[in-house]
Amino acid sequence: MKPILFALLLAAANGATHADEGRSAVALLPAYKAECGSCHVAFPPRLLPAESWQRLMGGLPKHFGVDASLDAAPQKAIADWLQAHAGGARKRPAENAAPPEDRITRGAWFQREHDEVAADAWKRPAIKSASNCGACHTQAEQGDFSERNIRIPR
Repeated sequence: MKPILFALLLAAANGATHADEGRSAVALLPAYKAECGSCHVAFPPRLLPAESWQRLMGGLPKHFGVDASLDAAPQKAIADWLQAHAGGARKRPAENAAPPEDRITRGAWFQREHDEVAADAWKRPAIKSASNCGACHTQAEQGDFSERNIRIPR
């Protein structure tokens, strides 16, 4: 059987392709994209469980060492939207748990998906850290994290 046909059949049997697993399943809320996306990629909400988003939105004055405070109305709208679209339905139950420090890059799913990336690659000047998705995922801003759109800078 040809490899592409086998991959398509396997994807159909699993109900989703590997590429779809990294895609944003929902259109991003404009306020979320504007506020959160102004500092980093507006991560698809399904990359964290609801309890992680709740803690992150409740701790915006100390958001990973930065004051990311918002006015009450946009904060509530974004928090409600994140809760409604949070992750938690991954096929591997252990991957539904909140990652350490609520960091997407420390979660089981992220670690599994990036296990082939050499540790020194994250330190390259064009990448800087694992949270800089757009450095390698050329369509990250559109919510597409599929392998076909990866270019790892040297």
